Amino acid sequence: MHTRTLIAIAGVVVLATTAVVYIGLSAVRNRGAAVVGTAGAVTLTPGPELLARSTADADRGHLVTVSATDPGGPRAVSPVSCTRVHAAGGTGICLRQDSDLTTEVVVLDEQLEKKREVPLFGLPSRARVSPSGRMVTWTVFVTGDSYSGGTFFSTRTGILDTATGEGTRTLEDYAVTVNGEPYSAADVNFWGVTFAKDDNRFFATMSTGGRRYLVDGDFASRTVRTVRENVECPSLSPDGTRLAFKSSVDDDPARGWRLSVLDLSTATVTPLAEPRNVDDQAVWIDDRTVAYAIPRGIGHSDVWSVPADGSGTPRLLLPDGESPAVLG
Repeated sequence: MHTRTLIAIAGVVVLATTAVVYIGLSAVRNRGAAVVGTAGAVTLTPGPELLARSTADADRGHLVTVSATDPGGPRAVSPVSCTRVHAAGGTGICLRQDSDLTTEVVVLDEQLEKKREVPLFGLPSRARVSPSGRMVTWTVFVTGDSYSGGTFFSTRTGILDTATGEGTRTLEDYAVTVNGEPYSAADVNFWGVTFAKDDNRFFATMSTGGRRYLVDGDFASRTVRTVRENVECPSLSPDGTRLAFKSSVDDDPARGWRLSVLDLSTATVTPLAEPRNVDDQAVWIDDRTVAYAIPRGIGHSDVWSVPADGSGTPRLLLPDGESPAVLG
């Protein structure tokens, strides 16, 4: 039996034995969180707002929204807490770490009410919603907790069609083509999905054999094919023509990552004017600007933005925030 299958089975056992405990803990957390925000102040209704996870001491982990035109201004704070979050088209995905071994994927409606939940074995890593709000995806670490250095990590990435309930628990079940040839290996990992507007095509990162690839995927046919190497955590632009991504310095993740933009029609790569290490899946604020989180001390992060054409300089967009998403 495949090693990852054994791990997954073990995860199910852990989930079953901890479910009752989690329900109790969840209720306690929610009672404490309710005094932090104003009920109903935060929604996922499409509009000129930014959503993020707060890293401020007063409301750490809670979902916040700010005006897209004044992101440093007043923020609304929700009682809902997440470890990772993303939203689009009135749908949200919230990854919550239940314990040292388990994560709960929660699909949220516009009013932050739970529509569906998926228990997983692993630690939260990435989350995305398609532009329409129909498709959601997640990545968890099954072993290890970082994409940097060495190869001692394993991820599991799933996709769910919220309209039909159809989906897959792991992209490792998809047929893989590397450089035009069918490919199969035990060390294949996927992470960092981004969706096209048709709710079928997607891009993601795949690692195998010590290499990391950008892959172009098809949800309906359950296939992925490699496009190019050293492209991680892609993020498709609103107009569907470019991908923002992080690439390892000198093809060595231990040296950190830099942000760039790939033009899909010309294959031109444009390095962005952000010299710092960015270990994040960037988001597009609009067709001209990308945003991303930069850690600041222990437990704190800020959201920064930079022009997508390589010009300009980084700008502080949202203090004390991470996991940004554009609701408009």
